[in-house]
Amino acid sequence: MLILASKSPRRKELLSLITSDFEIIPAVGEERADKNLPPAEYVMELARHKAEEIACSHTEDVVIGADTIVVIGNEILGKPKDKTDAKRMLMLLSGCEHSVYTGVCTICGNKNKTFCEETKVRFFELSESEIDEYIATGESFDKAGAYGIQELGALLVSGITGDYYNVMGLPVGRLSRELKNFG
Repeated sequence: MLILASKSPRRKELLSLITSDFEIIPAVGEERADKNLPPAEYVMELARHKAEEIACSHTEDVVIGADTIVVIGNEILGKPKDKTDAKRMLMLLSGCEHSVYTGVCTICGNKNKTFCEETKVRFFELSESEIDEYIATGESFDKAGAYGIQELGALLVSGITGDYYNVMGLPVGRLSRELKNFG
């Protein structure tokens, strides 16, 4: 059985592009990793923790853990704490290019594979009123970097380089290939 260790509706939707034969068992442990790690290593560590949490009680199953972060400069942007934090993040991203990293860890028994995908995203220059209007939609609050590219956040984005689905939270093409190679 294939298990997705995530409660994210987006990851469920994206994994269903690869297969319909999977179960969802969300990891509930605290997300922890050393913030001093490079972004790719940091997000892979978060994904590994999620996968390991579920894999320890499902040793015969293939478990997928994933996590996504937004990075601008040297700052990792997770999910905003509140409206003020969401506004701070969107102001940082305004008119700039940033990186979206998704770490993915696949575990079955003592076999595991962890990888990271990076996508570059460019934002339009945003006015304060555009930021306030976007925050008022409520989309900001459960997404790394305070935006969702697949929803109204698409109006903030001037372009991307890399995997669009990675920005949504799961690099579908790469994961499909990794699962085939995983066995």
